[in-house]
Amino acid sequence: MPRRRILPYDPALKPLARRLRKGGTLAEVLLWRHLRRKQVRGYSFYRQRPIDRYVVDFFCPELMLAIEVDGSSHDQKGAEDLERQQRLESLGVHVLRFEDREVRHRIDDVLIVIDRWIEQATSEAD
Repeated sequence: MPRRRILPYDPALKPLARRLRKGGTLAEVLLWRHLRRKQVRGYSFYRQRPIDRYVVDFFCPELMLAIEVDGSSHDQKGAEDLERQQRLESLGVHVLRFEDREVRHRIDDVLIVIDRWIEQATSEAD
């Protein structure tokens, strides 16, 4: 695995990230139950992590992997989400996106996608 990079972030986002951690959506809470405490292949994930000028839902610094759960508010934000994703990718962060209802109703499928991404990313690094 490549060495972790220090990512820039706007310190003004820290209070927002704290608020978002306290008031997560049902889908975020459900996914967090599976990501926390190194349950996915032993990797540490963090909730509502500031990166650059954004706050990502979940982030694993060792894998440089952000996981976003998009609710209905994202239906009208296609261009914003694309810009955000391109900016994060320019910093070396890979982004996996899932829809809120996908996480709520098919959590096992979501976890399989995450697990397969990690397997592929770590095998390429060897």
